[in-house]
Amino acid sequence: MQVVLLERVEKLGQIGDVVDVKAGFARNFLLPQNKALRATKDNIAYFESQKSVLLAANAERRTAAETEAKKLDGQKFVLLRQASEVGILFGSVNARDVADAAAENGYNIQRAHVRLDQGIKTLGIFDVKIQPHPEVTVSVTINIARSKEEAAEQFKTGQAVIRQGGEAVKAGRGKDKSAESEVDAAAFFEAPPVELTAETSEESAA
Repeated sequence: MQVVLLERVEKLGQIGDVVDVKAGFARNFLLPQNKALRATKDNIAYFESQKSVLLAANAERRTAAETEAKKLDGQKFVLLRQASEVGILFGSVNARDVADAAAENGYNIQRAHVRLDQGIKTLGIFDVKIQPHPEVTVSVTINIARSKEEAAEQFKTGQAVIRQGGEAVKAGRGKDKSAESEVDAAAFFEAPPVELTAETSEESAA
């Protein structure tokens, strides 16, 4: 299916680009999210008539996002969670948790801005990408620990604190979860309907 993009979509194109995408990706993601229109003759004509308005609105949103992103970039947030002795969380840390941690520290971040498609399930320090606008991406550090004391130790050493036989030991630093969790969104949206439990990335398989 061909669509005309109404905003930049990562790994797909820029505003105004006419691109080929899988039908499921268009129907289930691009179209309902108002990120694109079907590339019909009438829709392309409509886009051209509104192009200057769309570009101006996008520039305004990008400027606002850049202002917020400059304050957010490189920030570190502590999330306290229960975990086993070997560092496995009783549950997981997801995009909403990261957004809430940022919001609690005064940052205007929504869950949809957090590029985290799979929950984090272990203690440790993780780099997570935040994308408040399709053209603006920054990184924050998430420190998941059992207590403030262990969080301080993890910040100091850069390693997760786990326990063996009741004794605290250190594990390696967590990976960049944003990179690790990238999925093929187009393939995902082509799959049979399932209950969504995680964020999806804004990419397609051309």
